[in-house]
Amino acid sequence: MKTKDELIEDLLDLAFAEDLGDGDHTTLSTIPADAMGRSRLIIKEDGILAGVEVAEKVLNKVDPSIKMTVMIKDGAEVKKGDIAFTAEGPVRSLLIAERTMLNIMQRMSGVATMTRRYQDELKGLHTRVLDTRKTTPGMRMLEKDAVRIGGGTNHRIGLFDMILIKDNHIDFAGGIEKAIQRADDYCARNGKDLKIEVEVRSLDDIRRVLAHGGVDRIMFDNFTPELTKEAVALVDGKIETESSGGITLENLRAYGEAGVDFISVGALTHSVKGLDMSFKAF
Repeated sequence: MKTKDELIEDLLDLAFAEDLGDGDHTTLSTIPADAMGRSRLIIKEDGILAGVEVAEKVLNKVDPSIKMTVMIKDGAEVKKGDIAFTAEGPVRSLLIAERTMLNIMQRMSGVATMTRRYQDELKGLHTRVLDTRKTTPGMRMLEKDAVRIGGGTNHRIGLFDMILIKDNHIDFAGGIEKAIQRADDYCARNGKDLKIEVEVRSLDDIRRVLAHGGVDRIMFDNFTPELTKEAVALVDGKIETESSGGITLENLRAYGEAGVDFISVGALTHSVKGLDMSFKAF
């Protein structure tokens, strides 16, 4: 299995392959090979900054001779007009790196900004906002990083690092108890130390899960805040609880006040507006 750094490297390889082709002919035709210059990353919209460390990887990949000076680090609140960093080096290299770097930073900063907004809505509660697997193909590691930078918590990274028994698994397996037992047996048989979470659709489902045991977390799927409060009381702190489905910024607080430990929100990554910024010569 590839490491996080290897996956990011693969993403950068693909990004430059689709952008560069056989060369940046605009830059090659208008900029002398020996021209040197400076550019700065200008924030054009208030939000949470994310992707500075990745920007350094992008610049280094294009040209290791580029010198980057960071003024604002990942996770900081930024305002319109702030300068996050400067970069100095061959002008051709700065121009080639610009769009790929901005695409990544705008996306990550948008995710971090959205996450902070959701987590701030839960101030004073123990409930944490979780991301999901509803990510941009190829950018999952970066978007998961952005969620953490924004103050959220990562759910499972993929299909490999946790067992999440959802409604389809339950229906195909022939019931909640069978699905849980098979997951437990699978882990024992294969030497896997994986947390097991199971999705429930009713209070009766919760009773069945508690009676069977063998899970680490219960996910309340499409429960109302009122039903969630009943569900949390029924679980009574025996295992972790999570709310999912139909949750928006407007009703998030009600779910948190119902007492769940986690709330998973696909909107953190699947419908985010990028934070506006530009990379300009100075």
